[in-house]
Amino acid sequence: MEDGDEEDYAFLNHHEVEYTKGTADRLLKALVNLDESLSGYQITRLGHSVQSATRAWRDGADIDWVVSALLHDIGDIFAPYNHDEYAATILKPFVREQCRWVVEKHGDFQMVYYGHLVGGNQNKRDKFKEHVFFKDCAEFCERWDQTSFDPSYSDLPLEFFRPMVEEVFSRDPYSSAVMEANPMPLFDAEVAASRA
Repeated sequence: MEDGDEEDYAFLNHHEVEYTKGTADRLLKALVNLDESLSGYQITRLGHSVQSATRAWRDGADIDWVVSALLHDIGDIFAPYNHDEYAATILKPFVREQCRWVVEKHGDFQMVYYGHLVGGNQNKRDKFKEHVFFKDCAEFCERWDQTSFDPSYSDLPLEFFRPMVEEVFSRDPYSSAVMEANPMPLFDAEVAASRA
């Protein structure tokens, strides 16, 4: 790399910028590949992801929450031991800190439902009790994650979420206006009613 000149790096930068424009498409394809991940559940990980996003949408959540719910388990294929951190890293440049933190920590919070049944720490989330987004993460898991393994739930199709994923990943990365945006509730009854 030390042998490159300004012209070389301008050339490469142009190609890199063009490549980033396809991030949303690549993520949607990766979601489809979740059909080949963890087995044993009554629905696939793709089904779980779409169901989580559908529940978020029907709860009146904003676009950051919906896309975060859709992508929260995208790391299951490549990072099974830290899938939550993997997903949060993908989202970090494009969503507010509230959503990024919740996605990053949701694995610890999910332990409350089953940790004691597999020899784990059911109260692993307690180390975050004083965090400003603790309640958001607990609600995320309660409303959209742990409930979204229901084979009889009426999901919206993955393509329904495409415009939202495209919008989020077309934002300027690391924009302080996005990343530092005020927290938003997970549930908005008025918006939910309009989406029913």
